[in-house]
Amino acid sequence: MNQPASPPNHSTYQPPHAWAEVGLAHPHESARLHVTGEATYTDDIPELQGTLHAALGLSQQAHARILAIDLSAVKAAPGVVAVFTAQDIPGANDCGPIIHDDPILADGLVQYVGQPIFIVVATGHDAARRAARLAQIDYAPLPAILSPQAARAAQSYVLPPMRLVRGDPARALLQAPHSVKGTLEVGGQEQFYLEGQISYAIPQEQDGMHVYCSTQHPSEMQQVIAHALGRSAHHVLVECRRMGGGFGGKESQSAIWACAAAVSAARLQRPVKLRPDRDDDMQVSGKRHGFYYEYEVGYDDSGRILAARVEMVADAGFSADLSGPVATRAVCHFDNAYFLSEVDILALCGKTNLQSNTAFRGFGGPQGAIAIEYAIDEIARNLGLDPLTVRRRNFYGKNGERNITPYGQKVTDNVIHALVDALEVSSDYQHRRQQIAAFNQASPILKKGLALTPVKFGISFNLPHLNQAGALVHVYLDGSVLVNHGGTEMGQGVNTKVAQVVAHTLGIPLQQVRCTAADTSKVANTSATAASTGSDLNGMAAQDAALHIRHKLTAVAAAEFGVDPAALLFADGRVCTDRHSISFTELVKKAYLQRAQLWSDGFYATPDLHWDTATLTGHPFYYFAYGAAVSEVVIDTLTGEWKLLRVDALYDTGESLNPAIDIGQVEGGFIQGVGWLTTEELWWNQDGKLMTHSPSTYKIPAICDCPSDFRVALFRNTNPAATIHRSKASGEPPLLLAFSAFFAIRDAIAAVAEQRINPPLKAPATSEAILNAVQAVQAAQILRAMSS
Repeated sequence: MNQPASPPNHSTYQPPHAWAEVGLAHPHESARLHVTGEATYTDDIPELQGTLHAALGLSQQAHARILAIDLSAVKAAPGVVAVFTAQDIPGANDCGPIIHDDPILADGLVQYVGQPIFIVVATGHDAARRAARLAQIDYAPLPAILSPQAARAAQSYVLPPMRLVRGDPARALLQAPHSVKGTLEVGGQEQFYLEGQISYAIPQEQDGMHVYCSTQHPSEMQQVIAHALGRSAHHVLVECRRMGGGFGGKESQSAIWACAAAVSAARLQRPVKLRPDRDDDMQVSGKRHGFYYEYEVGYDDSGRILAARVEMVADAGFSADLSGPVATRAVCHFDNAYFLSEVDILALCGKTNLQSNTAFRGFGGPQGAIAIEYAIDEIARNLGLDPLTVRRRNFYGKNGERNITPYGQKVTDNVIHALVDALEVSSDYQHRRQQIAAFNQASPILKKGLALTPVKFGISFNLPHLNQAGALVHVYLDGSVLVNHGGTEMGQGVNTKVAQVVAHTLGIPLQQVRCTAADTSKVANTSATAASTGSDLNGMAAQDAALHIRHKLTAVAAAEFGVDPAALLFADGRVCTDRHSISFTELVKKAYLQRAQLWSDGFYATPDLHWDTATLTGHPFYYFAYGAAVSEVVIDTLTGEWKLLRVDALYDTGESLNPAIDIGQVEGGFIQGVGWLTTEELWWNQDGKLMTHSPSTYKIPAICDCPSDFRVALFRNTNPAATIHRSKASGEPPLLLAFSAFFAIRDAIAAVAEQRINPPLKAPATSEAILNAVQAVQAAQILRAMSS
């Protein structure tokens, strides 16, 4: 049996030179709790005595005037304590994050099937939900718009158009030797967080309200709740220890649930929990924006793009919500990894009578980038070239050439050439393409496809003022450390990474650091944990706080040892020089006796960001993250069924704070992207009712949809931008790696006609969509043969 190591000699002990707590593959701070089921989510919080349960009464019309509401049966239902309508909201009946066009409860007008009209509060969850179905409502139906194409035709928009023009694209298109034009439809996507929306509101003394809420944006929830209650922000405390997933769906859309619970609790002066069933959650909450595109791209004989024009119509739903920033990010990511010298990008936010669409991982970036990838795929097929060849010829340049984005930001950290080169070799791309061509030649029914697609993704919030964060760090006398920051933990590991940063800064083992729940009474005015900035912003803020404390401890240790403060090293739980050593805990005790401050706040604001909303130009991103993926698929041309056989992904995390977590983010983002582009089809009937509103009808990827051969690696690349330990974000960009699966499917379909015809494939590429595309290619092949 191995004996425990002897404790180090305090007078001679030297820490290892390579000691670090960042860059290591530490497990997620709640991993054990997740596995054992001990992790506490909002619904797991013990309910106080007298807790009531709420449910929302929902509209059954897509667009209508409310003529009369009879709630007598609802009030008389078993267990019902109260029913509230818009007139019972003491403050503002609004929860819109930017434009105030999003009522908490509909008042006289409903604008989508599922819009909340009233709140039922009962003694139990089931009693409230059953009672909510008993309302008698008379409607006067109004015309409903149910698609972005219909919104465009009716000139129905929630915001003014956004247009970005560089150069003279109209002239360049006319003069281009070749051009391709067409349309594309890309559907939306349900966030499908494992933990649904939920809020638990508890009245406090002196008009206070404590709200436990599964939200990515506690500060925004604090504000909307305060407005709904007609109270000041300091009356409202919003707390979130962890979420069972968010993916953007709990950024602004947690507001309806938080406000409804808080208003009910305030009116009744009793705790109220509002946890919708999955069906109600999906009927009420907004999704990823579906997009409709009309595009035209001019190119030369080599496949180099000379000009591009695109009109993107986003399905915003009935209100603005976050559609403006989503459309802006789509505009800024139309270029993806390619230099576009002459470009005309028009983005429209179509007002439809559907759920108000909202943030979703990528936040418009995937919708913007897929359009140019679709065009490049067509260009390559038209020229008889490998799409990878065409992609390479259009990459942003090196050494200052061809490196200005359409919105005016320089691409100074471009590693896409080296990254794609490395992936091409590691994935054996060229040899596999030859093998697939041979397979397709010999296989009349099954066809294989292969695609390599790149990603360039900007990291920062669109609005510069959102790029700030705060943190608190407390050091206790036993050497343990407590951290609170403005980020929210939704499974992505932000608490783990922030704890690693603090442990590394103070030179102590990670086990000595603990992160507490996001809490508006501790760190105020925080930004949403979104836009892949959670670790960037909150890690820097926490490091700032820890450095303040370390400075205090350094002064104490330098005086104790009689040395220059610069000679001190904080590492491995000790503070040392060449000749002296003291444990971190002992130094903390000495500092306390000398009345040194052992807690500190920290703050960080991302530098060098600016954006002109009028011209859609500026420097909106602090840096770019890069990546690429190769996907291989096989399809059945008789049924449209398909299988993802192998994936090779290489992603740029800079100097990764935690490789294990980052690899998990890449894997998860890729599979979620595959779901968006292949299986997750949102379908509304002709009356505007969402029919895919449960796991039985809405198909997220399952384990059988994951490739049996899934190879993910991190591209080692020191971030030129001064981020936390030169790391890069890993939340949103990996989702775009799934483009490779979509275009591999398109490649397989095109093999039906030996790559001579561009398949009209929409997303999601369900089996039905694949079969339709196969049949379209077959029909076009027959027509071509007849005409020749």
